[in-house]
Amino acid sequence: MALTILAKRLVPAVISLFGVLVISFVLTRALPGDPAAYLAGPAASIEAVTEIRKQLGLDRTLLEQFGLYLAQIGRGELGDSWATGQPVLSELVKRMPASIELTAAGLLLALVVALPLGVLAALRPNSGFDHAARVVSTLGVSLPTFFTGLLLVYVFYYQLSWLPAPMGRLPPFADSPERITGMFTLDSLLAGNLDLFLESLRYLLLPALTLGIFALAPIARMTRASMLGVLSSDYIRTARASRLPTWKVLAVYALGNALLPIVTMLGMVFSFLLGANVLVEKVFSWPGLGSFALEALMISDYAAVQGFVLAMGICYVLLNFSIDVAYGYIDPRVRVES
Repeated sequence: MALTILAKRLVPAVISLFGVLVISFVLTRALPGDPAAYLAGPAASIEAVTEIRKQLGLDRTLLEQFGLYLAQIGRGELGDSWATGQPVLSELVKRMPASIELTAAGLLLALVVALPLGVLAALRPNSGFDHAARVVSTLGVSLPTFFTGLLLVYVFYYQLSWLPAPMGRLPPFADSPERITGMFTLDSLLAGNLDLFLESLRYLLLPALTLGIFALAPIARMTRASMLGVLSSDYIRTARASRLPTWKVLAVYALGNALLPIVTMLGMVFSFLLGANVLVEKVFSWPGLGSFALEALMISDYAAVQGFVLAMGICYVLLNFSIDVAYGYIDPRVRVES
């Protein structure tokens, strides 16, 4: 089934990624500022800036630059970052696990709260609990993530001193775990270092909670709406009339059949959080893709920005493919139709 879905999705995915390449290339060239002037420094002469532009290939036409860019990608290269001097691909590989770890942790925290919240709200529609759940979840998504992050830092670090300062993934002088996945919590567990795992978890908690509060509303709303539709179905009434345990009716029959739209929403939320956690990474000094992209945008680092956008595009394609495969296991009817 996975191969069938892959074959159906491959051509649209390639077309989408090519569109991403074109749009990212054009938009980066429209950024204000001159990368050559930035690299040359404020005291550089016009001749020096011109020479750097020539070295970077910025003196060529846009069509020629785009052709060179496509040739680079064909060779498996994304160019060098003008800010760090390192290959963009290696920077993305180094920073991607930090962003995935943060996004997955935030989504997990949101899911743990949003699923029960949505189910309970669906069981008591238009009740006081239902209205309170909607107000709380809407408040979370209405607040800007940087404000939520700063508020959490103020409460849990400055006031209560329960959690560490927003200074990255580990204390300043702590040794990182041996790189296996690049995710510190997982790598420290695989290495059997429980102390390092707990320390990395403490540093992960606040930024993950910031993202989780933001992701809470769409997941809770979709869970509530999907459960409301399922709870009014004939087979749920039949299951209740058959005197099946309430937990089995809700967990197996109701929630199991309500999962498809919830899984779709989870994929959308994960994609959005992965690309939109720029401000959260900046607030918590988290060395992920978001902070890398923001720094690249500030200095018009074309190669880094284009690499970031392409990486996000590939992540979205892979995520959509994973969701399509998951559909077949959640609902066998999707497998038959495929």
